[in-house]
Amino acid sequence: MPKTIFDPAARAALAGRIDRLAATTPARWGKFTAPRMVAHLIESVRMALGDVTVRPRPSVLSNRVMRYLVIYLMPWPKGTPTAPELLARAPDAWPLDIAALKSNIDRAAANGPRGAWQPHPAFGDISPVDWGVLIHKHVHHHLTQFGV
Repeated sequence: MPKTIFDPAARAALAGRIDRLAATTPARWGKFTAPRMVAHLIESVRMALGDVTVRPRPSVLSNRVMRYLVIYLMPWPKGTPTAPELLARAPDAWPLDIAALKSNIDRAAANGPRGAWQPHPAFGDISPVDWGVLIHKHVHHHLTQFGV
């Protein structure tokens, strides 16, 4: 079973990795600084919960088979473009952003696999279970980008 934010142990492991991240940690790849990456993750979780509106973008990822492959089987590709709306938030003070990221992940987990979730701008309507796996996978990808 893939890791999901709905699993308390998987969520705690992500929180521990987030706590090991420093504002000055260099990226192993890509253009993000650690503060920009954390701001991006905050907005992406807020998008899943409906707090941030992201314009839908037609994509091959809305195909059920492709969606399943990307969410559950394939590694997250490096350098994948993201919605501009998820890059618009300026980083805040580091401790505030770290707290906000963990708080938003907890809030998404509390929304649960039966909660109301927004459509994904590229994947379309995905299940709450898919959202739990996707959020975990996205956070894991970016923490790996920074070596934590």
